[in-house]
Amino acid sequence: MKPQSKNIKKRLELGKLKLDTLLEVTKGINNNLSKKELTDIYKNVLIEELKIGKLVLYSNSGKIWTQELCIGTSCNNIDVEKDLLDLNEITVLNNSSNSRLSDFDVIVPVFHKSEPLAYLLLGDFDGEKIEVSPIIKHLTFIQTLTNIIIVAVENKRLYKENLDQIAIKKEMELASEMQTMLFPKNLPNNEEIEVDANYSPHHLVGGDYYDFIELNRDEVAFCIADVSGKGVPAALLMSNFQASLRSLIKRTSSLSELVIELNKNILANANREKFITAFIGKYNLKTRNLQFINAGHNPPLLLVGHQFHSLFDGCTVLGVFENLPSVTEKNMTIPSGAILACYTDGVVEQTNPKNEEFGIENLELSLLQNKENSTAQIVQSIIKKLDDYKKEAEFDDDIALLCLRIK
Repeated sequence: MKPQSKNIKKRLELGKLKLDTLLEVTKGINNNLSKKELTDIYKNVLIEELKIGKLVLYSNSGKIWTQELCIGTSCNNIDVEKDLLDLNEITVLNNSSNSRLSDFDVIVPVFHKSEPLAYLLLGDFDGEKIEVSPIIKHLTFIQTLTNIIIVAVENKRLYKENLDQIAIKKEMELASEMQTMLFPKNLPNNEEIEVDANYSPHHLVGGDYYDFIELNRDEVAFCIADVSGKGVPAALLMSNFQASLRSLIKRTSSLSELVIELNKNILANANREKFITAFIGKYNLKTRNLQFINAGHNPPLLLVGHQFHSLFDGCTVLGVFENLPSVTEKNMTIPSGAILACYTDGVVEQTNPKNEEFGIENLELSLLQNKENSTAQIVQSIIKKLDDYKKEAEFDDDIALLCLRIK
């Protein structure tokens, strides 16, 4: 066969190889081939058909450069950001001064718009120099093939990531529903006491908590608490705290004994990695006596007439010290018409666009303006005032409010 005929035949064979390869890859993508199967097709074309001896492929997945392939050469020397990111077109390496690229003859970048997706480094073209190798004619095809493979693999990654995010969202929604079940469903509104509350987690679940428990015919207990941190870890510790509180409050003889036991439980479960602030109160409906311990929590506001009293007395936060330094129980008689507002720090620390905190003053003002209204209206007015205060910003933290009116 004449040399010219041989060249024509070879070009036709290579042309058919390109078409067949693109067809095979397209079918593979449509048939949802795995990343490994697509990569095997890619390797076979470059190594077996085009006789490339050295090959390294880097891809950019989620802003992280990953080495996808390394054949025939050292694989650990190249720094993509230092050695390759400046290249935006096919580059032939003639006597490169960069020793880390000395094994290679050509670099093929793959871009989407202005974003680099991949870099392919090639060398050792069947023993020929780059200047005379027929591979030089096929670099555009190699670039196109690399682009198709990289985009297909990235789409598979994003699809899986999206499925994972959907699954996580469903799990979080279920966790949110489960956490909602921890809060009391029915709060009293009778001749002796009126109670309302609100909980708004920063995410789907959070570490703020309130509770209201009927101990017997004459006594009720209530609590508001806040776990350090946010999200699932805080929610898990808070659910454990709630279970412990409800289990212990009817079995302990005093609030002091209760917080000592709660402190032990938190230490056992959180190992000093998290702590809890809490305000726990017992109220006698007949005697009007309020007994409480404030364990490092934001002091609730007791509004009597137009006068505010902050309920500080108690102990330090729970879950830090093996033995609480001191525990003080406080007793006080609550007059008719008094309002007790318990809250977590997400209320008073919420910021506006000027980075100014909502603060105690705004909370007190809202209570004064609504003190003749129902506790439900008081709680909703505070939430609305907070929402207006922050404007378009997100809430900074979990928010819990518990409001009691003594009749």
